Amino acid sequence: MEEQIKLKPIGTIYTPYKEPDGIPIQGRFEKNVIGRIDLLPEYRSGLKDIGGFSHLILLYYFNCSKEEKLVGKPFLEGRKHGIFAIRSPHRPNHIGFSIVKLIKIRGNNIFFSEVDMIDGTPLLDIKPYVSHFDSRRRVKNGWIDEYFTNRKVPGRVRVQ
Repeated sequence: MEEQIKLKPIGTIYTPYKEPDGIPIQGRFEKNVIGRIDLLPEYRSGLKDIGGFSHLILLYYFNCSKEEKLVGKPFLEGRKHGIFAIRSPHRPNHIGFSIVKLIKIRGNNIFFSEVDMIDGTPLLDIKPYVSHFDSRRRVKNGWIDEYFTNRKVPGRVRVQ
């Protein structure tokens, strides 16, 4: 199945992070940083009723990643894991996602906090975060649980 799939950006994500070094490993670790989405004007009507949600799921393209790795080292540790067990940008399709906190909408601009993406990231889609659907109980977090159990989670990425 070698079918080509074409995606097009619906906007651009702007953040204070100009390079990967120093970006939080997840936006919830840096709650006061503000980002902005400039949605293309033709998609503005798609924002109808989005203001009633506190959080959004952003799907985006890791445009700064130029490589693909099936095994890699996550930022939390030095051991290697399969790409589908980590959230590295060096994925087969370079697709990322983040859950962000919606601050406000002004025209075709969306302002949000809990930022963890690089400035100029192409936005592919926006979905509302719905706790009734998206939250789960009795979740296993694989190798990552060790870091939360032992409180070893670093807040920011250090590129080596």
